[in-house]
Amino acid sequence: MSETPPSLLGLTTYLMSKTGKAARGMLAARLAERNLRLWHMAVLSALVDFGPHVQRELASRLGIDRSDIVKIVDDLSVAGLVDRARDTGDRRRVTVTPTPAGRAALRELQAEALAVQEALLAPLTGSEQAQLAALLRRVHAHVHEGPAGAQPGR
Repeated sequence: MSETPPSLLGLTTYLMSKTGKAARGMLAARLAERNLRLWHMAVLSALVDFGPHVQRELASRLGIDRSDIVKIVDDLSVAGLVDRARDTGDRRRVTVTPTPAGRAALRELQAEALAVQEALLAPLTGSEQAQLAALLRRVHAHVHEGPAGAQPGR
């Protein structure tokens, strides 16, 4: 049995990292049962939440390398979860749109994600879970929208 050094347990960043890794692994395992990955869910979420996107802009919005987005969209297209169409004005542009099957699949994936979340947060009361979510949203906003000094890797 490995024991985490107490000095690491005192670092919130360490705890966030280890907990995030565990959560990601749990969700990834659930998605793998459907032959999907987290990026597939992210792309479907963006398309359903924000509407159809030009493939290049979708990659930028999600922070996915342009070459990787092609494979992800290809996978979703083959599965019938998205449609792709070339822009008639600029044939280099490909617009990606969720299909009805893609919307239904996303609802199922969200249910899976909520089940993982429930299992992960089981030790917390409902109000503690709400408080944790609110605090994490604030930290997320600070890191992704805050001052330049808050950017990851700096």
